[in-house]
Amino acid sequence: MVTKKEEPRKESTGHTSGFMGFIREQGVVGLAVGLAIGTAAGDTVKKLVEAFINPLVQLLVGSQKGLEAATWTAQIGDRVGDFKWGAFVSSLISLLATALVVYLIIHLMKLDKLDKKK
Repeated sequence: MVTKKEEPRKESTGHTSGFMGFIREQGVVGLAVGLAIGTAAGDTVKKLVEAFINPLVQLLVGSQKGLEAATWTAQIGDRVGDFKWGAFVSSLISLLATALVVYLIIHLMKLDKLDKKK
């Protein structure tokens, strides 16, 4: 029985090492962590807006259905259109609150100072 002599494996210098180099150089892991934190912060802010801010705006507007249901009806001739401005305002409040929370997280944890100067 003849056995073949096994050759030592060569280190992969192709796509795998190029991909790992890209991850190290571009900070993809940090980006993934930031995305996860941003997603969690966004969800938390959305719940905050739905539970507290929208009801306050609802009290100011005087709508019983909620801010998202607030509409403005316009009529031109025999055509009628409903503009759902409440859903837009609610989304805008969520966007601004999320941006504020993400900014505060980055600023208070001093994560803005971690970026390397290129």
